[in-house]
Amino acid sequence: MVSPPARPRATAPMATVAPERQTGTLVAGCLAVCLAQIGLVLPAAINGVIQRSLQTSGAELTWISDAFMVPAAVLALTFGVLGDLYGHKRLLVHGALVAGIGYLVSATAQTPGQLIAGQALSGLGAAALFPASLAVVTARTRTPAARARGLASWTTALSMGAFIAPLLSGAIVEHTSFRWAFGAVGVLAALTAVAAWFLAAESRAPEGRALDWPGQVTIALALLCLLYGIIQGPSDGWGSPLVVAAFVAAAVLLAAFVRVETRSATPMLRLELFRIPAFAASTVATVVGMFGFLGGAYTLSIRLGVIQHQSPLKAAVPFLIIQGITPFIWPLLVRLLHRTGPGPMLVGGFASLAAAQLWLRAVPVDEHALVPLLGPLLLNGLGFGLVVAALTAAAVNTVPQQLTGMAGATTSLVRDLGQTLGPAIVGAVALSLAAGQLTSQLSDAGLSLAENGTAQAVLATGGPIALHTAELGPLSAKIAPLTQRALADGYNTGLLVTACACLLAAAVSAAFIGFKPQPTQLPTAHGN
Repeated sequence: MVSPPARPRATAPMATVAPERQTGTLVAGCLAVCLAQIGLVLPAAINGVIQRSLQTSGAELTWISDAFMVPAAVLALTFGVLGDLYGHKRLLVHGALVAGIGYLVSATAQTPGQLIAGQALSGLGAAALFPASLAVVTARTRTPAARARGLASWTTALSMGAFIAPLLSGAIVEHTSFRWAFGAVGVLAALTAVAAWFLAAESRAPEGRALDWPGQVTIALALLCLLYGIIQGPSDGWGSPLVVAAFVAAAVLLAAFVRVETRSATPMLRLELFRIPAFAASTVATVVGMFGFLGGAYTLSIRLGVIQHQSPLKAAVPFLIIQGITPFIWPLLVRLLHRTGPGPMLVGGFASLAAAQLWLRAVPVDEHALVPLLGPLLLNGLGFGLVVAALTAAAVNTVPQQLTGMAGATTSLVRDLGQTLGPAIVGAVALSLAAGQLTSQLSDAGLSLAENGTAQAVLATGGPIALHTAELGPLSAKIAPLTQRALADGYNTGLLVTACACLLAAAVSAAFIGFKPQPTQLPTAHGN
């Protein structure tokens, strides 16, 4: 069973931290999570440009987004332990530097493989930044009101990162190569490392914490196998030996992780935390709901950049609207977190996200104007702001205070896992349906034998997205209506899946977290 909450122990260093040092720490933490979120969202507005520049397949395009999120998901718990052992400030600095190196690799990419490698390296840095930024914020907030302000500020910074990313990438790629967008974020990573070094106060909580390599290896391999099967399924075939083996290995490794953690003297994740109904519910809601949110955002990016061929800057505008909502509702987030707790925020936020996905699905794919999209965009932004702030609070406020660091790292893991599954599952569903639809329709499209053979060959090699964007001369004009309709139908089905996921997350939140006010608890007293 989980031990009862320990009496907060204010250490001497904690008590003597100057107010300006606390402010500097908050600023450094917010800059770090902003950088991490910029990297996560960066490809969204320029997916179409990346696809056309590097001639990527549908699976490669999915991997370019997910290569960043996979390490952010699978290493969140390990970096949570490392921060507690060796210091969260140190993790901020090194995480930002590693992310910067990854952006340098991406900025010089000439092949999809190099871009995927750069994204993975940047994601490794973000894996340190997400939990460490939250840890430095919560370690220096010593009253319920301060905790609420800290969490709201962290959430707003995260949302600002998602706001900056499409604006930055769209504006740069409008005038030059997509590679300069990654280079610009590399400069921001270096500046973030410098800011963390000079502004942040160190914090750590080493008591009872140790590296759990068997647990880390099993969970990392399990998630990698799961994502490989989901992403490669549409192109390799769901019954192919490698895809089937990936799913089987994922199941076996997840079972091994549970066994390892139950036997470990210092587990990276105390599984008994899931006996707390509110914590377990917030974990489920995070995975399912973040899958719904980012799956919908990924669908929007494909619609704008790949299907409609909109310019990067024009494709960035909808994402600016979505992420621009959170800073405006920051006072509301603080008030709700302090007065009502996460339950009502989660239910309302997930319901808003579900309504946004269904509304977007009803907008015709050939509609290029912004006005018809404003309704779903505003609902998406409102839902995102409510949900991200509340998910973090729901996790750290429902466990014993000495375990809030572990709870925060777990929240980062499941949030990033849900976001990783978004593009993977939606892409798999959409591309599988679109490929099947095109295979049957091309034969009845009145093409010559040679034209049909060319189209079928491109479809078999690169998938529906490659066929839609390929330069095939007069043949491209003939098949454009078919490829556009097939992709629209496929991704509209994906939106239906994401809307159902958001509704499920809302139902779980209502049933297990509820609407009873849960004021923000006092934070853990981290040592130095």
